[in-house]
Amino acid sequence: MHQSPLKEIHASCGARLLPEGEARALLTYGDVPGEYAAATTAWVILDETDRGALAVTGADASSFLHSLLANEVRNLPVGHSISNLLLDPKGKVRFTLELTRADENELRASTEAGQAGALSQALDMYLFSEDVVLTETTEQHAPITIAGPVAEEQLRGLSEEPLPSEGGATLTIKGLPVFASPTTRAGLAAWTLDAGSEHAADLWSALVDAGAQPIGRIALDSLRAEACVGQAGEDIDDTLYPQEARLEEAFSLDKGCYIGQEVVAKIDTYGGLNKRLCLLSVDHDDFVPRGTRLYREDPDS
Repeated sequence: MHQSPLKEIHASCGARLLPEGEARALLTYGDVPGEYAAATTAWVILDETDRGALAVTGADASSFLHSLLANEVRNLPVGHSISNLLLDPKGKVRFTLELTRADENELRASTEAGQAGALSQALDMYLFSEDVVLTETTEQHAPITIAGPVAEEQLRGLSEEPLPSEGGATLTIKGLPVFASPTTRAGLAAWTLDAGSEHAADLWSALVDAGAQPIGRIALDSLRAEACVGQAGEDIDDTLYPQEARLEEAFSLDKGCYIGQEVVAKIDTYGGLNKRLCLLSVDHDDFVPRGTRLYREDPDS
């Protein structure tokens, strides 16, 4: 698995990290309540540089992906990003990704850590005579996300160019060319910034120097839980339909056929979900292990 180029920075600052090879390795900079507070009242910086990346290029790249992925591709404007899914024929979630149009003949998929190669293989199975090239670009991909109520204001102050009114654009931050794209994280307004792996450490340092509070997965998972946002590989896997995982923003009911579309449309029309990601509030501090079976008491019994 691709390792974050920021690990040495985290270690030198005394951050708690998961063992080598683990995704989302940054746990905390030592003040979980402070990280949580900064996310809800100011702005935070999140290391996502271990994510995978896949470039899909060629004259048929748009039509090829449009026929396979669950959300819009063909009409995605240059510089814009969209949450997307690759489902299996039964409508279950195989891959979650953020898809960005680089230009007319190139789209870039940002995947969960370690998933770019598997996504490439999955797409290649549907590739026959189309003018499409699949290239893993994980080593060059180094997204850093800022989030919180004042994140956009702070980014506006750091950028030498005006922020785009919509979609993403290349900005200059402390002399670094950075592709910036609006997004959300854990229910918070956010921007993803990518200066490439070579300049990731410089970008991280510039944002921290400007006042961004580093946040690890402990505080982030608390925010995710409160916003009822699932994490791929933990809350979301190939046993779930997208509606069960609350992934409505990542699929379309209007774009026409794609893998698993019939099942997704049938669920939307007729309902019938047996489960759905939800927030559970407990009145104690005891840990609830993954897989615990929950029961509802019948007051009449």
